[in-house]
Amino acid sequence: MGPHAVRELAARGARVHDTGVVPPAGAALEAWHASDLNDPESLARAVAAARPDFLLHLAGQSSAALSFERPAETFRVNAVGTWHLLEALNAQAPQARALIVTSGEIYGPQPDGERAAEDAPLRPVSPYALSKAAADAFAAITAERGQDVIRARSFAHAGPGQDSRFVIPSFARQIAAIEARGLKPVLRVGNLDVTRDFTDVRDVARAYVVLLERGRRGAAYNVSSGAGVRLADVVERLVRRSHAPIRIEPDPARMRPADVQYLVGDPGSIRRDTGWSAEIPLDRTLDDVLAEWRARESPG
Repeated sequence: MGPHAVRELAARGARVHDTGVVPPAGAALEAWHASDLNDPESLARAVAAARPDFLLHLAGQSSAALSFERPAETFRVNAVGTWHLLEALNAQAPQARALIVTSGEIYGPQPDGERAAEDAPLRPVSPYALSKAAADAFAAITAERGQDVIRARSFAHAGPGQDSRFVIPSFARQIAAIEARGLKPVLRVGNLDVTRDFTDVRDVARAYVVLLERGRRGAAYNVSSGAGVRLADVVERLVRRSHAPIRIEPDPARMRPADVQYLVGDPGSIRRDTGWSAEIPLDRTLDDVLAEWRARESPG
């Protein structure tokens, strides 16, 4: 997400500072500041050095699957780390507007065919989702005390640059490796009997910028396409694009201890307040992700 957001911001004339544990590669940045969400003093130094007008908070432990293995670490980074950052912002740049990115997974299971709106109850089913629900609550608390804070509840997104730990690039990487290296033509998958709301990462980056520009102070916004697609259908679309015959095989190691059967977001609030809507179709996202992994797996 980060590089796409930097490009979107820079295209609008922003002078982008980045902060984190490791400097990003190839980003067009004004400056980079070392910091760690677990170290409040380093966050305060970074905010004081950048003196931001706007803050886009993307950092954290982003894998729901990994959160079952490392629940305490996930909560410490995602929830407590967000609080540390908001405290640093309040102390060092109290007039700055902050966009805190949480997750659509905080809503938990939804009835089939119903889209979750921002007033839906939160029912997280993974340590990751719980940590993001806590981060969302911390952001709401700071907004109530007077900080200019907005929450973005982002549903599933995919696109170029996404790590292969995540579902769509995981499938694309396997297909590209089978094509390039003549591997056994088996695509290993987790639970495909779930419905998700996928948005292209480039649309999501655009959503974050318009929320910084035009979002209502203190509000929470779903960042989603509003359309659900079964993961089995996503796999079928990718397999149809393969240059090799492929067999789909369930892999127990890819199954989550708990999962949400149906999760689709209602993007009505962001559309009304900012005019944003998802524009890039899922098929283009799949084409671009598969092309990226074919380039990576290509011999030489």
